[in-house]
Amino acid sequence: MSFTCANRGTVRPSGNFNSSADAEALRKAMRGLGTDEETILQLLIARSNAQRQEIKTVYKTLFGKDLVDDLKGELGGKFETLIVSLMTPPVAYDVTALRNAIKGAGTDEKVLVEILASRTPQQVRTIIAAYRQEYDDDLEEDISGDTSGHFKRLLVILLQANRQSGIQFDSIENDAQVLFQAGELKFGTEEQTFVTILGNRSPEHLRKVFDAYMKMSGYEMEETIKRETSGNLRALLLAVVKCARSVPTYFAETLYHSMKGAGTDDDTLIRVMVTRSEVDLLDIRAEFRKLFACSLHSMIKGDTGGDLRKALLLLCGGDDA
Repeated sequence: MSFTCANRGTVRPSGNFNSSADAEALRKAMRGLGTDEETILQLLIARSNAQRQEIKTVYKTLFGKDLVDDLKGELGGKFETLIVSLMTPPVAYDVTALRNAIKGAGTDEKVLVEILASRTPQQVRTIIAAYRQEYDDDLEEDISGDTSGHFKRLLVILLQANRQSGIQFDSIENDAQVLFQAGELKFGTEEQTFVTILGNRSPEHLRKVFDAYMKMSGYEMEETIKRETSGNLRALLLAVVKCARSVPTYFAETLYHSMKGAGTDDDTLIRVMVTRSEVDLLDIRAEFRKLFACSLHSMIKGDTGGDLRKALLLLCGGDDA
């Protein structure tokens, strides 16, 4: 099941698609001395995820081998991570990322925050069902067993995927007032209030609440959260607020911070570029250019190298200089 609706992605299905020819080309790129990485990345990025799945099926039919296993055997490092990510169906990708975030050595809260704050309720329901099918485990139980406090409570609320729809006009002022009283006006913050309201209202309703809150308190919601909360809860509340305002802006900031400063967070960079490539990467690029003094393309170019850089720049799809 695909997550794409209005496609504002940089990756589009190939018009003259021939899965057999593609499978042959990939096989040829991996045979003999040395691997032709250039062919592999050019071909796979020029196909949609659905088309990559067809190539995978035909590859096994023609050669009796698993394409992803062959790619893993020929490639290495973060470039391999990127190519394997491109070969994974979107729902399966999220499911695997969440599983690894919980079951790996220590919990990777960053992944839990990014996926659960940015996916729609329908997408979350699909992820929960696919997780159960894949691992015969309950995602909510697994996350609950690995997290604690209000951070855990907000993750559990997001996993209920029961956000209200539309704008409840009669409760905008009240929501803003309750949040103001729970944070700025109180000695010690009532985190539960923030968790309940931000976890349950629709994005369009929350945008109205943020406006009312600003008028009432003189603060942006993000400023209050930064002052009044800390740690993982703060990160999750900020992600929820940013995604309510604009998902592409949230991901533009996520990409920027994955590359800013010393060292690159390659895993986040790859995860966002792959998961948004058929969804809203064009919008993310536009927001990136507005927010920062450079384009996404130029930052990737300056921050990565080798085949990984080539592939990420192709995924980026253009320079908004």
